Amino acid sequence: MEKFLKDALEIRELAKQHNKLFGESIPLIASENVMSPLAMEMLLTDFGHRYAEGLPHQRYYQGNFFVDQMEDKVIELGKKLFNAPQVDPRPVSGTNANMGVIFGLTKPMERICAPDLSGGGHISAARFGALGFRGLDIVNYPYDEDTMTIDVDGARKTILETKPNLCLFGQSVFLFPAPIKELKDTFQEVGCKVWYDAAHVIGLIAGKKFQDPLREGADVISGSTHKTLPGPQHGIIVGNTDEKTWKKVQKGVFPGVLSNHHLNTMAALGVTMAEMLDYGEAYAQEIINNARTLAEELYSLGMGVLAEKNGFTRSHTLVADVRKFGGGKEVAEKLERCNIILNKNLIPVDHNKNPQDPSGIRIGTQEITRIGFSRNDVKELADLMMKIIQNRISEERAKDEVKTMKSRFNEVKYCYGKADPYEYIELFK
Repeated sequence: MEKFLKDALEIRELAKQHNKLFGESIPLIASENVMSPLAMEMLLTDFGHRYAEGLPHQRYYQGNFFVDQMEDKVIELGKKLFNAPQVDPRPVSGTNANMGVIFGLTKPMERICAPDLSGGGHISAARFGALGFRGLDIVNYPYDEDTMTIDVDGARKTILETKPNLCLFGQSVFLFPAPIKELKDTFQEVGCKVWYDAAHVIGLIAGKKFQDPLREGADVISGSTHKTLPGPQHGIIVGNTDEKTWKKVQKGVFPGVLSNHHLNTMAALGVTMAEMLDYGEAYAQEIINNARTLAEELYSLGMGVLAEKNGFTRSHTLVADVRKFGGGKEVAEKLERCNIILNKNLIPVDHNKNPQDPSGIRIGTQEITRIGFSRNDVKELADLMMKIIQNRISEERAKDEVKTMKSRFNEVKYCYGKADPYEYIELFK
């Protein structure tokens, strides 16, 4: 009768091996993090089995008495965390949140200004991404490759000449604050809305350590909730706009781009936002401290960390040109064999280059900070990374050193409760 039990257990074993891998690895992917034990617990609840289409107290399903109270509480926490009058925690991912904003604030053939991929822009803002699928006319801002920032004077000229309906700011290589306040008068002159995709930096914004887009001139912020905000894989939209615009965004979310909105991850997001209200400022500051320290140390040891003129980074992310070490693909795969996990990444010199073979790597410090890395630990890590990249240590020995180092960091910080984030939880008996 249990013909495929073996296959099911094989999947379970892969999950256990994956946990073991990350328990023995140093995680430096800029778009990942680990949850607290209380947030993780929410994923295992009956919320994960249920539907709740629509807004609280206006459902299309019965059985939502406690769901409504939970969602009310999550919205309340989001408003406090972001000092915002409007919060929609229903999107199920960052790109889903982006699509909700796109459907709510644009019509096909309208014009939008957005960062270019070669300038760190996110794939959803590309012509083959969500903006393109909406049929929008996309105009890219000029980009300053030396400082890794949008060229403010060039962006002002572009906005005035093209008169977009919407201006988007936000990147997957988000090193420095976007020039919202610098361009505020320009937005008002052309009468466009302003959308800030905070997927990477929303935790830093919540911790009051990056910038304050809503006070600087943004109408809405979208974001994923599992990067610098150390919650579940989910999404959120935050607003400080007129009620008519906000209703358009909410309709863009539902029924625009989703039906049910994954109640267990919403509950986990609520727990995470409560934790960020208590611990977020200290956490965000330490993320940035670690990122700057790692950038400075790697640069001093011979890695081509970008934006040196601008202080390398003011976020969780740093980017390096590693062509002299074989390129992004070779370096990322070599580090992976030694249990240091990061990703190859396009950098500004990679115009029209194959994204599978880019010149750079991208590094994030939010997860290592979450498990307790200090600036001294980051310096130790930088030294080990350069030994590996420069072939001054065997991969076998390097892997052992990584495992030894990681063994000192097996508890989630800046949260309620204590747990090893990489431990496999066994429920099946």
